[in-house]
Amino acid sequence: MFNSRLGCSSISFRHQDLPAALRTISGLGFEEIDLGALPGVCDHVPYNLDAAAVTAVTAEVAASGLRVRSVNGDIGDLNAVLDAGQQAARERHLEALLTLAANTGAKALVLPCGALSHEPVRSLEEDLDLIAAQLTHAGQRAAEFGVGLWTESLHFLRFCWNLERAELLAQRLAGTGVGIVMDFSHIVAAGEEPLEYLKRHQGRISHVHLRDAVPGNINLSIGNGQADFAAGLSGLAAGGYTGHFSLELETRDVTHQERPAAAAKAASFITDLL
Repeated sequence: MFNSRLGCSSISFRHQDLPAALRTISGLGFEEIDLGALPGVCDHVPYNLDAAAVTAVTAEVAASGLRVRSVNGDIGDLNAVLDAGQQAARERHLEALLTLAANTGAKALVLPCGALSHEPVRSLEEDLDLIAAQLTHAGQRAAEFGVGLWTESLHFLRFCWNLERAELLAQRLAGTGVGIVMDFSHIVAAGEEPLEYLKRHQGRISHVHLRDAVPGNINLSIGNGQADFAAGLSGLAAGGYTGHFSLELETRDVTHQERPAAAAKAASFITDLL
């Protein structure tokens, strides 16, 4: 029914528990998901991700019959300065998320591009160096599990919140194998242009999130904001992008009851453009 390259993030139905969200997504006709594992945003994956939790989530996903494109997770502020104990705890959480990604057949684990703050912990350059180093290490660990490592950058709410910082991070990640996730809503919310983003990230984009926005607001349904999806998707195709797309409809302009219909409408709109 929808383009085979178009999936739906479980974050779109974060108000439901994981089995219900998976049933909703499958019932709408999607065949692929991004699995939300973001504390405070989507609780479909427990933050205390022990072996039993990994097994339980894996079983729920397998029972749904849906493919997993990525696990969208968080291991803490990547520009935070950690002591040895904190770094060890981060490593355990990373291993758990990578185990989940591998067990669910995900192509990659997605991590954020820094803290939920635009202010440096030390300095812009030092924070970017630390974020890149943490992502590079996570990418090396991901390879041991047979999955990729991507980062969502730019992200309007995170440290790499605008085009300048996203480009600086991408430069630091060149040659590391860490992929970039493009999100239309974060680009527009930051007052940036998707086509300029594409120009500066040519050949680096591994995955694309779809949601609408206006400057300062990322939480709009597709068609209710200012994102030019036709131009952006054409630009991606012209640049040789052959990856997949995911509706990440963590929106605030529809009720929970309206959300399934809004997701189907968005999927049909994007399918027509693809």
